[in-house]
Amino acid sequence: MKIGVVANVLQDKPFAEALKIFKEMGIEQIEPGCGGFAGKAHVDPEYLLANPAALEEFRQTLQDSGMTISALSCHGNPVHPDAAKAEEYHEDMCNTLRLAQKLDIDTITCFSGCPGDCETSRYPNWVTCAWPDDNLEILKYQWNEVLIPYWKNFVKVARDYGVTKIAFELHPGFCVYNVDTLKHLREAVGPEIGVNFDPSHLLWQGMDPVAVIREFKGMIYHVHAKDVRIDKYNTAINGVLDTRHYSDEAHRSWIFRTVGYGNGASYWKDIFSELRKIGYDGTISIEHEDSLMNRMEGLQHAVNMVKNCAFFGQTSGMWWA
Repeated sequence: MKIGVVANVLQDKPFAEALKIFKEMGIEQIEPGCGGFAGKAHVDPEYLLANPAALEEFRQTLQDSGMTISALSCHGNPVHPDAAKAEEYHEDMCNTLRLAQKLDIDTITCFSGCPGDCETSRYPNWVTCAWPDDNLEILKYQWNEVLIPYWKNFVKVARDYGVTKIAFELHPGFCVYNVDTLKHLREAVGPEIGVNFDPSHLLWQGMDPVAVIREFKGMIYHVHAKDVRIDKYNTAINGVLDTRHYSDEAHRSWIFRTVGYGNGASYWKDIFSELRKIGYDGTISIEHEDSLMNRMEGLQHAVNMVKNCAFFGQTSGMWWA
């Protein structure tokens, strides 16, 4: 395994400076944002693709740093019911594919997206329960008329650019957010659809990350290390479907924490051990969104925890047998 980072944590720093800071912390790989919600602070695919000299400078800066790229991130909503927004997200996705080909990268990380409830919708509509029956009709429309057709077409384009791993982050608010929804889309579209495994979004929904890893054997293409702390008292009152702003830490049912501050070492050791059992030996990309500590302190804590809990050498097998 290698220690990586979602690079937009230092989006206010020049690219070379951010790489230097990451390297000094013990990070080996970056997952840079290429559009969508992650922005394009360090990597603007459209600009790099149109300017060969800038692309070469980017390559050289990365090489000089001694770091590599684990995946290109483009976390948007390309099936947004607002056609203009959907097109913008889609273009970012396509430019990310083109850049991936130039950089010889076969993996992108993203969201599935979420459509509206009909052709005239203005906003996405995330269905969270099966009743009233209107909800089931919404799901039929979203999946059969929008989601599956979009991703079938996108996968065809991705293949042309050598991207064979489209790793979805299972995130509430989007159509693919748990095991069943990921498998449903993968079965409809193809094996290019896989998982960017992020336990933080699973835990507060009541899922067990280790059980989820087992269900996803052969489907996990990338991993995020991100923690969450569930407030049992707030949850006991209001449950986990919490719409309070993330800044209201005292009253939310759960908040994101840096690795090790939501759950201890044994939790992370179990996750990394299960990943090894199913054959995953790729990047552990730290995503730091802890509002209770500053970026540098929180990121260093996360790096230290991953160093202490993950595996970085090859297994010796049953050498004692």
